[in-house]
Amino acid sequence: MSAVQPQQDHAQPLSPLDERGFRLVEEAGRIFWEKGIRSVTMDDISRELGISKKTLYLHVKDKNDLVTKVLSFTSCRFHQHIAAIVAQGHNAIDEMYAIAQYIAMESARFHPSLYFDLAKYHPEACRIMEKGKQVEVVDMVAANMKKGIREGLYREGINVPLIAKLYVVRFDQAMSMEVGRLTDKWSLADLNWELFRYHIRGIASKKGLDHLEKKVTKA
Repeated sequence: MSAVQPQQDHAQPLSPLDERGFRLVEEAGRIFWEKGIRSVTMDDISRELGISKKTLYLHVKDKNDLVTKVLSFTSCRFHQHIAAIVAQGHNAIDEMYAIAQYIAMESARFHPSLYFDLAKYHPEACRIMEKGKQVEVVDMVAANMKKGIREGLYREGINVPLIAKLYVVRFDQAMSMEVGRLTDKWSLADLNWELFRYHIRGIASKKGLDHLEKKVTKA
């Protein structure tokens, strides 16, 4: 695995990590996503990673520091994946669908208690996650809308900043607050697909709607 440098928070810089530290943070993230954060102890982390707690504490100060590093690492990896999708040169609608698929795939790995655990027990790490959504994701959706307008797939005159924020709010609610109830009847893939279609139908031009209908037929 190539090392991914977590994004630095200028208000409270993270301590540097070497290659082994990056591996530790990545694997700890996998454990947190699968089992939740509150229920996982540092003893659990060291045991599942096959290392001593002494070794673990060479890389992080405590559990809160580990959770913060995991969120910073995840944010950086998210940015890289989105950049890779954009670099593929899809039109705006296909690009947005690919991004929505990736976000849904990542969200599906999260334990149901993740958001609650972060907000209540790890506010600094939660701040990193929220900042990522409110800056990176909103900016990504806004850039996609501007691209779609240039391509004639989205309507002229739409309120790009407002709609970008609304998209993130809708997606966040579906993937966190409502997911437990909604997934009793529909899968995360179903939720993701409907959110995507709802968003595109609200901003698409006639040309964009025609493209969306072809995509729906193929799906």
